[in-house]
Amino acid sequence: MPNSASAAGNGAPWAMGDFLYSLEAREDLLEIWEFIAQDDLDSADRVEREIEQAVTKLAANPQLGHIRSDLTSKWVRFWAVYSYLIIYRPETHPLEVVRILSGYRDITKMLK
Repeated sequence: MPNSASAAGNGAPWAMGDFLYSLEAREDLLEIWEFIAQDDLDSADRVEREIEQAVTKLAANPQLGHIRSDLTSKWVRFWAVYSYLIIYRPETHPLEVVRILSGYRDITKMLK
């Protein structure tokens, strides 16, 4: 079972010290874990852990990510972990993770 599974469900943002996940980001992380876990539980846990480590790093250094005006006009930054994009608001404290999406999906459509 994913480490963040307990966070999914109550509708409120999930805070972890210097960052928080939006409801959509929590659902994204759970979907990522479930998709990978179909084949390999250890890999699912590892990917989730690496995403959370990246978010912790971004909370300490929010300007590390990239602005992607080709994907959205919203004031968000992007950080890749494997084929997943962590999408976050760099000006917020705690850092708000807006979405965590596969780079294979239609990011532009999903961020509308």
